[in-house]
Amino acid sequence: MADVFVNYRTGDEESAATMIARELVRRFGQQQVFFASKSIEAGRRFPAELVRGLEECAALLAVIGPRWTEVRGPDGRPALQSEQDWTRREIQTALDRGILVIPVLVGKATRIDPAALPDDLRELADCQYKRFDHRNDQSDLTAIGDALARQLPELAEVDRDDRAAREHAEAESREKQLTDGSGQSRMRTRDLEQRVRGGIGNLNGDLSGTFVNEPHGPVNTGRGHQYNAPHFEGDNAGVQFTAGDNNGTVHQRFERERRRSDDER
Repeated sequence: MADVFVNYRTGDEESAATMIARELVRRFGQQQVFFASKSIEAGRRFPAELVRGLEECAALLAVIGPRWTEVRGPDGRPALQSEQDWTRREIQTALDRGILVIPVLVGKATRIDPAALPDDLRELADCQYKRFDHRNDQSDLTAIGDALARQLPELAEVDRDDRAAREHAEAESREKQLTDGSGQSRMRTRDLEQRVRGGIGNLNGDLSGTFVNEPHGPVNTGRGHQYNAPHFEGDNAGVQFTAGDNNGTVHQRFERERRRSDDER
């Protein structure tokens, strides 16, 4: 069932109606939007499909441009005055059903004058409207979608923009929980995504040995001495070495010099 029926008049603002329908499809899905030129398959009976769409929808958007009341039919009279005019019949059916009807005034279109409407459409002038302007298309499209999502729970359940906003908020909340009171990040999210095996202290990257951050005093892991130069590949500020069968003290070396062999010590 399509929840929203997009009604428009050929010769008035088809482009605006197309943009609105496309945005609603993006946000709520193809199955939730009835737009005659897209929803009626080739070979289907046009009148029957329109009636079915009107009977099943929960809301109708009446897209109204500056020429909406002026477009003329085959007989030369204003199309709106003909009882066979599909634009008029669609709105009349929606009003008779008592479903949500939202006029969308496009561009310079003004609020509808009840005197310009047939008797069976006078109620349309009382419906609160939304606006759409090509110069503010994105914000106006968002406002139209928001209005529908607020009033139709079935649309709110499939609202892709709302889901994306909630996922973004949850990601920000998780990031905030990883931040201490001073505003310093205890561990960045991308660090958590790295594989870390073993280690002591603050770990970053894919470490297969032992990483000791800012040690003070001797550090032993087995036999023999271990040395630390002040520069490492990467962004390490402490002592980094792999666990081995060495014991003894850790010597800091601050010059680039050849390491002596055990016989020279």
